[in-house]
Amino acid sequence: MSTDLRVLVKRTVLLLLILPALSFGKVAAPTASDVAANARLVELSAELRCLVCQNESLASSRAPLAEDLRREVRERIAAGDSNPQIISHLTDRYGDFVTYRPPFKARTLLLWLLPPLLLLIGLFLLLRQIRRRKPTPSEADPAQLAALRAEFDGTNNGKDTQ
Repeated sequence: MSTDLRVLVKRTVLLLLILPALSFGKVAAPTASDVAANARLVELSAELRCLVCQNESLASSRAPLAEDLRREVRERIAAGDSNPQIISHLTDRYGDFVTYRPPFKARTLLLWLLPPLLLLIGLFLLLRQIRRRKPTPSEADPAQLAALRAEFDGTNNGKDTQ
């Protein structure tokens, strides 16, 4: 095989290996029309939760529902809604779960108070367990104690350790 043919075969194999990687490309989602609107979109997307993902924000989620919600936020920004209006619209539609910081109200009381309450209960139980545990002196084996004394006297050679 000639060197030109070898080079051609190597390049063809390399091209065939690289081409499938190009198929994973994706067109970027459209952003808002101006810089300020885009900044608001990014800010709101970071504050809002994807409803079908495991604790991912709208900004980081690639789920189709997250893309739909980002598009809805983008449309509301373009319509002139403020950030609180957009969040209010989404919470009315999807509930408080859509926000990472749900409001403090009767429906979310357990959500806000349960973690610190469980922490306090855990600390109380831990302190109670520590206080109950008292070190009990163990009985020394007389033979082992005599061996230790003999070893200490042998290394000390009668000198005072002070």
